[in-house]
Amino acid sequence: MTNLIIFLVLMTLGYLVGQMAEKRHYKSIIQREKRLSGMPAIASRFPPTDKRFDQCLVTGNTVVSVDYFKRFIAALRNLLGGRVTSYESLLDRARRESMLRMKEQAQAMGADYVFNVKYETASISKGRKNAIGSVEVLAYGTALIVCDRGTGHEI
Repeated sequence: MTNLIIFLVLMTLGYLVGQMAEKRHYKSIIQREKRLSGMPAIASRFPPTDKRFDQCLVTGNTVVSVDYFKRFIAALRNLLGGRVTSYESLLDRARRESMLRMKEQAQAMGADYVFNVKYETASISKGRKNAIGSVEVLAYGTALIVCDRGTGHEI
């Protein structure tokens, strides 16, 4: 009986703390996305040809961990089949955070665009039975800095 109570307390704590952390992270993401909405991040392989640009590689890397409650819900979902929504929000947060970090790096360099944007994803720190413990997402692209501004980035 004691083990069941400990299990339920840990699950409740995992749920409450995980929900609070996720809401706080989404709030931060939404604020930063609004601030950086003026900087396009394009998946196209071809840069705009209307101006001369200096180029530089920019990256944004994020590692997000799974809480115990989501891991438990995902294990139940694996028994029944279907969408594992508890992991979808994890990947969504990691992708958006990586994109924001990449854009912030580009903005600090004075870039106007980021093109040829790509993502790489990996699961790391696997626990027992290869259950997902953390997810790493790397966003990378080429920042374009306009040469005509006299910023010292002329080609």
